[in-house]
Amino acid sequence: MERIQDLVKNRDVYFVHEGKSVLETAKYMAERNIGAVAVLRGDELVGIFSERDLMKRVVAAGRDLASTKVEEVMTADPLVVSPQAHIGECMRVMKENSFRHLPICEGRKVKGLLSLRDLLLHDLGEKDGEIQTMRAYIAAGS
Repeated sequence: MERIQDLVKNRDVYFVHEGKSVLETAKYMAERNIGAVAVLRGDELVGIFSERDLMKRVVAAGRDLASTKVEEVMTADPLVVSPQAHIGECMRVMKENSFRHLPICEGRKVKGLLSLRDLLLHDLGEKDGEIQTMRAYIAAGS
């Protein structure tokens, strides 16, 4: 079974520092077309800020995007996985906890951010490979 480090290697790690405003953070996310960012204090993970946090804790609560700091509305101390975690384990953790994003950390140092989309695309790629193998097997037997 593959490890999560193989799935996210050579990717940029998107993050903001805890003092950034929600507006700055939302712009940063929109420019990169991403649904969540790690929130750091110095170089250590303290939270994660997602589209869901934006909607529930800022927009629905009527907070001002420019004056609200991301640290006030982030998901603090999120569950994390190590780069050596197996992909299946990450899927299980995300499913059991209804997460769409999962930080990958060594200690408190962020190494990446895994999304549900990453896992779905990986799974589709595996299924496509299996289908191609079966088609080749069937064609060879004809």
